[in-house]
This record gives sequence, structure tokens and C-alpha cells, in this order.
Amino acid sequence: MPNPLAEACYELALANRIIAHEGVLDGFGHVSVRHPTDPGRYLLARSRSPELIEPGDIFEFTLDSEPVAAKGVTLYGERVIHGCIYQARPDVNAVCHHHSPSVLPFCITGIELVPVFHMGAVLGTAAPFWDSRDEFGDTNMLVVKPEEGQSLAKALGAHWMVLMRRHGATLVGTTLRELVFRTIYSHANAEIQLRSMLLGKIGPLSRGEAERTGPHQLQPRPMARAWEYWTERLKKSGEMPRPPRRGVRANRPIKHRASTSRAGKSPVGKTTKRSRP
Repeated sequence: MPNPLAEACYELALANRIIAHEGVLDGFGHVSVRHPTDPGRYLLARSRSPELIEPGDIFEFTLDSEPVAAKGVTLYGERVIHGCIYQARPDVNAVCHHHSPSVLPFCITGIELVPVFHMGAVLGTAAPFWDSRDEFGDTNMLVVKPEEGQSLAKALGAHWMVLMRRHGATLVGTTLRELVFRTIYSHANAEIQLRSMLLGKIGPLSRGEAERTGPHQLQPRPMARAWEYWTERLKKSGEMPRPPRRGVRANRPIKHRASTSRAGKSPVGKTTKRSRP
């Protein structure tokens, strides 16, 4: 019989690797998905580079971003980004936080990121800004406190993307695949907008065009086409995650093993109690 939790863990590992392979995530950033059978929990990997995530790296968290069972494991320090958004947005079932080099110039300058081509409409009609200094003054730039995560979720509001001044961006989706689609094409939109601004004044989509085009791109057929493309690219590169193990049951802790890097036999991800961004 299908195992929803095992399937969700595999899909989340695959999503991490796809977004990294497409140049949005590097050694940092993270992707989560709401638990498939318990909306009061979400799934997120241990602190590890996204392109290396395996299904066995995935843990369950409460919406307060507390691990259900992860004793001694190094966790992402900014997991409150995910928990606070899931709390504020019942319609959201997947979250990605990244530091895309194409999006960062907008986070630094404050210039508005807008849809400039049809695929870019998936970022929404606007991407609001959130500045941690407004409420919290000088910080280490990481979103690690519940009040910081709540402030970010409030700035996101009903939008699909929020730009974090001098930091990066956070995106959400109603499904994991929708989130992947939105994350990759908003990154592409930012790159195209940057190039276009070098040539002259940009002519972005009108609000009406964005409102009509975004939902059209997020229909099952175009999303399935893109997912197949990204998955095949990952497969050809030899970077697919391992298939899900049999016998993992939903709502039970997932057993983890120390993994080895593909470049050699040195262990990676040795567990400690520290949290990392």
C-alpha cells in the first residue's frame, strides 16, 4: 500500500535537489512541505546542503518548529520561517527560503521585482519587502526567533513571495510542485529583469496580465511538463535521491544513518545539538 509519509519525504528530497540543480539554492537555503496526513506538522531536512538531501534526512516538526524526534541532530536555525508561515497561511503546503544571486540585487537595492515575462507571473502581482531592522534593529540577519518568523509571515501576507532586505527571499505554494515551479521561474524572472534593466526601461506585465497568466502557468499540464524536464535533467546528472525505503510509517520517527559524500568516503552531517542556518 502507498505510504504517504515516505512518498512525501522522497518528493521533498527531490524538490531540494531540483531547485539546487537549477541554480537557485547553493550550499544554503531550505525547502519544506506540510505533513501529508497531519496539517499541524511539517517536514524539513536536517541541516544539510539542499543538493545532498536524501529522504532519510527528513524530520517532522510541529508548527512551533520543534522537532518531533531529532535528538542530537543538527537542524536548520531558520526553521521558524517555515513554521510561522504554516501557522499564518492554512492554504500554504510548501515553503522555500533561498539566497538566489539573481534575486539578491532586488533585496539589496529595494527595486521592485515584477513579472516581466509570462512564466514570471507565477511570483504573483507583487513581491513585498520585509526588513528585519524595522522591528528588531541590528541582528545577525538570520530569522531564528518566533517573533521574527511571525513578522516575516505577516509581511508575506496573502502574497506568494516576500523579499528579505539584504538577505534573500521566501516563497510559498499550495503544493510542493507548485512551490518548485514558482521558485525556479521567479528566479528566472529576476535574471531577465536585471538584464532588461541594463538595456533600458522595462515593460512588465500589467496587473491584469499577471493575474491571468500566473494561474494559467500553474495548471497541472504545464507543471507536469516542467517537473518531468527538471527530473530528467537531475537524472542525467546522476544526482537523483535514493528511492524511499519500505516500512516507514506515517507519524513515526524516521531512523537516520550517517551518510557519506559522493566525492569520497568521508562522513558528512555528523550530529550535534547546534542549529545552523
